[in-house]
Amino acid sequence: MKIALIGSGAREHIIAEQLARSPQCDQLYVFGNTLNPGIEPLAARYHVGNLTDTKAIQAFVDEYRPDFAVVGPEAPLAAGVVDALLEIGIPSASPTQAMAQLESSKGFTRELLEKYGISGNPEFKVFTSPDGLKEFAESLGQIVVKADGLHGGKGVLVQGDHFETIDQGVEQARAFLKSDGQVVIEEKLVGQEFSLMSFVDGDHVIDMLPIQDHKRAYENDQGPNTGGMGTYSDRENLPFLEASDLTAAHQITVETAAALKKELGTGFKGIMYGGFMAVKNGVRLIEYNARFGDPEVMNALTLLKTDLVEVCLAIIHGTLDQLNIEFEKKATVCKYIVPKGYPENPVKGERIHQTKAFQGVGVYYASVEAAGDDWVLGGSRAMAFVAKADTLEEAEKNVQKAVESIQGPIFFRRDIGTKTLIDQRIEMMRALRK
Repeated sequence: MKIALIGSGAREHIIAEQLARSPQCDQLYVFGNTLNPGIEPLAARYHVGNLTDTKAIQAFVDEYRPDFAVVGPEAPLAAGVVDALLEIGIPSASPTQAMAQLESSKGFTRELLEKYGISGNPEFKVFTSPDGLKEFAESLGQIVVKADGLHGGKGVLVQGDHFETIDQGVEQARAFLKSDGQVVIEEKLVGQEFSLMSFVDGDHVIDMLPIQDHKRAYENDQGPNTGGMGTYSDRENLPFLEASDLTAAHQITVETAAALKKELGTGFKGIMYGGFMAVKNGVRLIEYNARFGDPEVMNALTLLKTDLVEVCLAIIHGTLDQLNIEFEKKATVCKYIVPKGYPENPVKGERIHQTKAFQGVGVYYASVEAAGDDWVLGGSRAMAFVAKADTLEEAEKNVQKAVESIQGPIFFRRDIGTKTLIDQRIEMMRALRK
């Protein structure tokens, strides 16, 4: 088979690795916005261009006529790349532009859940003008302000983290109204976040393992928000969650997939990635993404035993219920190394070097260029390291050794996957649910 992959970050690096590993994959054609040194050796052809230029992607894919495509990042999904490929007869294991509204419009998703009576929404309101905005915000006590569209991870502002007073939140909401045409105001939830990604073929929903991301740049969840400094997963469930939390999150995704089909006339095909929060009385939906999470994909695909090409074909043909999708029962820890100053003022163009390679630790390239035995920092998250083991303690120890082997102007979070941090999560949920 010939397969096209759109995107060139660490997420796409592990997707490319998994696709290329399949005995069914003969050639991989990649359209990225950068030249990824990990993806390039796996590709029969590699083109660098604009990921939202649907015509250029369409022309590249049409030249090689692959059997199907996989789209990694959110921007090309929102731009309608899957629709452009369908126009030339190329199916994708990724959602159309209309389906990708699940991620590209916060208001669309909140109102979809409300319309179809799906549990999981916090108290919220979508505003298309500033009328009544302040009054509603004040009625909630503490708020979250969400830009409607994609803002590269910077469109969600939480009171107490990103602003202090309701008046400051209202000012932020007005700015989002100007840029996006609408804004969502929600109650601030208290609990623990977790990611539950699911393969969806329009009718069937197969969950991956629950994973916890760490957005804050510094240890103990301090500092500015980032694209994600690292993640961990345990053998079956996260230590601070109940089995009922996973059941509730799964049900929300099943009902949302069914609602999308009713609302838009066709089914969602691809990855539905729910960001959920376990609260004192159940589970709430923070947001949906319409693709693999990054870094969560590193944990999930490291453990996936089933051929990813088979999974993609089942998504396209609506036959996920006929495929036995299996994950290894192991723990995983993923940690990103990032440039000093990231995310606000990252160093760029500096060299980094790995003093020692470690067996059993996956390395996935993001914003780096190869320079002989070194890499040059591009200014964003640089490299993701992921380890799997029988226990979280062992996986964390292995990945920590690997990130410590990198010399140069970088930093990383030491606490991700550690007993100390996880015990804090367990204690917090225990106290909340007493």
